Amino acid sequence: MPWYIAGPLIGLMVPLLLIIGNKTFGISSTLRHICAACIPAKIPFFQYNWKAESWNLFFVFGIVAGGFIAATLFMDMDAVKINPALAKELSGYGINNYRSLVPQQIFNWHALLTVRGLVMIVGGGFLVGFGTRYAGGCTSGHAIMGLSNLQLPSLIATICFMAGGFFMANIVLPIIMKL
Repeated sequence: MPWYIAGPLIGLMVPLLLIIGNKTFGISSTLRHICAACIPAKIPFFQYNWKAESWNLFFVFGIVAGGFIAATLFMDMDAVKINPALAKELSGYGINNYRSLVPQQIFNWHALLTVRGLVMIVGGGFLVGFGTRYAGGCTSGHAIMGLSNLQLPSLIATICFMAGGFFMANIVLPIIMKL
């Protein structure tokens, strides 16, 4: 969907969730609910009534199903259009294929078995998981739900997410791409 349709729909989810049942929007809590349901260990972090939040599981299922439907029914076979300055910068890293939303030179099974692939996938996954836990939520939870509720911790977390993203994209990624 174009940004001018998807953006307002995401924004309208906040009041809808609050009106329907005082629910909050976020993805990272869903992983916690899945772990609490599937791991019978006596870990204190997972000892709570996860069944009261089981609607999140349907929410994630909807995200996966929606992504599958969009990728199969609404797939655009044309190359992804990006800014020429970005195309020039990425070509310096050896990325020239834009037929999907992610560069095939980085995100494929062969690249996973390289140092760069391991650093980007395993290291990136660790940083995302650590940052989500440390910030007390994910970008969608803080930036969409927290900011709409005028929560100062969400503003601080969103500023840190953005600063970290800018730092990674402009400082760390060029170093990794040269590996």
